[in-house]
Amino acid sequence: MRNMNSIAAALVLSFASGSAFIGSAYAADKCPIEKRQSKAVGQSVAKKVQKSFAAYTEGHLDEAINILLEANAKKTFDKAYVARMLGNFYAEKSQMGKALKYLKEAVDANVLGGVDHAGTLRLYADLLLQEKKFKQAIPYYYEWMTFTCKQDAQIYRRIGIAYSEEKNWNKVLEVVDKGIALSEKPDKGLYQMKLTAYFNKKQYKNSVKVLEVMVPLFQDDKRLWVQLAQFYLMTEDYTKSLATYDLAYKNGFLETAGNVTRLTQLLAQKGSPYRAANVFEKGIKSGLIETNEKNLGTLAGFYHNAKELKEAASYYGKAAAIDNDGELYLKQGRILSLDGKYKPAVSALKKAISAGIKNPGKAQFELALAYLSLKDYKQAYKRAQLAANDKKTKRSATSYLSYIEEKARIHNVSL
Repeated sequence: MRNMNSIAAALVLSFASGSAFIGSAYAADKCPIEKRQSKAVGQSVAKKVQKSFAAYTEGHLDEAINILLEANAKKTFDKAYVARMLGNFYAEKSQMGKALKYLKEAVDANVLGGVDHAGTLRLYADLLLQEKKFKQAIPYYYEWMTFTCKQDAQIYRRIGIAYSEEKNWNKVLEVVDKGIALSEKPDKGLYQMKLTAYFNKKQYKNSVKVLEVMVPLFQDDKRLWVQLAQFYLMTEDYTKSLATYDLAYKNGFLETAGNVTRLTQLLAQKGSPYRAANVFEKGIKSGLIETNEKNLGTLAGFYHNAKELKEAASYYGKAAAIDNDGELYLKQGRILSLDGKYKPAVSALKKAISAGIKNPGKAQFELALAYLSLKDYKQAYKRAQLAANDKKTKRSATSYLSYIEEKARIHNVSL
């Protein structure tokens, strides 16, 4: 919206110098603003106007308004002139209801001089927009363009705002393209409206095209990089999404846990679980990503997929310890066994059983294998028997019983 302080400046200029329009895109005999001649108010009204203006310039706004209210104008032009001044004054007092009433009276009279009528049209439309009277504002902006024979990027931007509030996305696209074409330098607001319109029309590929233009134009806007990466995801262009997230991360533009997490998920999916683990671990250590069971488990999973067994086992254990999660202890135990760390594996697997898991036979069977590797045949046999009592592990455990018995016989171990 226009700064209300500029209203006073415009009013002073208009009153002091008269209505002289400078510059036009059309010839004088074609443009309404140049055809509209300035007039003088009647003598009695002129005295009130001068007195009011004097009070205003001395800072007595209420007095200036009261003087005008007593003007008792009779002629259409005089009424419109006084109404315009009152509209400006009330706008400066932030009494928008009264400002709109008087400005509408001046606009609808359509008799003011060229510059005065144009300025009143523009102010009236701006105030309607400011007061959320979007549908009403639109035709007055178009009337301003018709009257002045000018097309202005900022006017199209304001019309775009009004159409956006009305959720008329087709019209938004129509006017923002005109505004973009007229802009001397890139207007982020216009592009953002275009993006919003395509998004609401569910035309996500067109949204991507807009963002692909915006990112190079407004490279320092971190939010745009993230939006582009997200829209690539929505359109299932995972390679470009990863590349954009990664570049944004390297430039320090990913400032939320959610965005860093999405980057690591894409890295893992695209065959870079080790880098995913490093980025996620850095986020946890910096405090950006919360240290909780879920996130530690995710980090362990990244390291597991990267075949970094030591780190995977460590983080599964840390995750399990937070809420004494048996399933996570089971994962830790399996990885430790896979890494040849059988004694620590036994400890983790026992914790899994103590904590409680849905199928304890799984932990018992892993214990049997760990004890077998440690050549503790008695414990291996005992755990295999317990695993055989669980439907999930009965077949596997049973097949190992005879093998363990044979191993014990060879080593003269009594079971």
